[in-house]
Amino acid sequence: MSNFKFSVGPWNVHTGADSYGPETRKPIDLEEKFAKFAALGFSAVQFHDDDAVPNMNNMTTEEIKAYAREVKKLLDKYGLKAEFVAPRLWMDEHTKDGGFMSGSAEDREYAMWRTYRSIDIAKELGTDLLVLWLAREGTLCAESKSPVWATKMLVEAINKMLEYDSTIRVCIEPKPNEPIDRSICGTMGHVMAISAATIDPKRVGGNLESAHAILAGLDPAHEIGFAMAFDKLFTVHLNDQNSIRYDQDKSFGVENLRAAFNQVKVLVENNYGSKGEYVGLDVKAMRTTTDEDSYEHLKNSLDIFKALEAKVARWDYEYTGKLIAERKFEQLEMYTMNLIMGLI
Repeated sequence: MSNFKFSVGPWNVHTGADSYGPETRKPIDLEEKFAKFAALGFSAVQFHDDDAVPNMNNMTTEEIKAYAREVKKLLDKYGLKAEFVAPRLWMDEHTKDGGFMSGSAEDREYAMWRTYRSIDIAKELGTDLLVLWLAREGTLCAESKSPVWATKMLVEAINKMLEYDSTIRVCIEPKPNEPIDRSICGTMGHVMAISAATIDPKRVGGNLESAHAILAGLDPAHEIGFAMAFDKLFTVHLNDQNSIRYDQDKSFGVENLRAAFNQVKVLVENNYGSKGEYVGLDVKAMRTTTDEDSYEHLKNSLDIFKALEAKVARWDYEYTGKLIAERKFEQLEMYTMNLIMGLI
């Protein structure tokens, strides 16, 4: 039994297609995913705008809202909430050079239109959280865009979001690279700086993804803790990553179990979830996974998280506090390993 509530996105159950190969599994209907998510023990669903409203570019604002209301009925049917909505700004012709910081004013206008509609969708789904994954916000050519100008464009765009809706919270999901070469706002520290520069910093925070921190050469637990120290951790995307390769979105804990333990530990120790936050997963099945096993990676990630949560509950603070006071860090390290390995 976990003390946390969990969320997952429809894209986390996918066909297996990637940049180097075709689909390996059949598509699954959205309602079927909802039913399985609920059965697995998830409490909420994460959405890109077009996960909720496909083909939204060809719809009016009222049509978009009406479609979103039907999705809300599906969520209600399975006892699920919507955690957040994220504008998908990296798959459109208008966003090949970025969205909010595109060199084209027309493209920036499109990015804002899409973001405003994402806020509309969020309100219809019953969530006040908007997540910005700044996929193509940066440069492909170092000299093509001033980082000063680009950063100011991002702040300006977020201010417009905050003005558009007085209750929406904007949550930036930082990533240091891929698909862009040089990103703007690539770490949680950048998120804090951007937040402070907006017109309402209390409504701007971050979504820490484990793999993205590893890609930046950082420790995910420390990035989580950094955001929590400023009350800026609005949500998390837990997964795993094998070194600084492409963004792999592996099942949580399968590569770096001790790092995963410390992510759970910092969440537990600092009462994450006490304000309604979800533990979000962003994990992908391996391409070799069969259709019948399409949800195994989600089950595995939940099981690993809950197992580590149980380990954290057994942490002996009196004993480890004594080791820390005496700077017996070798013993502290072995205590941690023995706990994780089940030897104590």
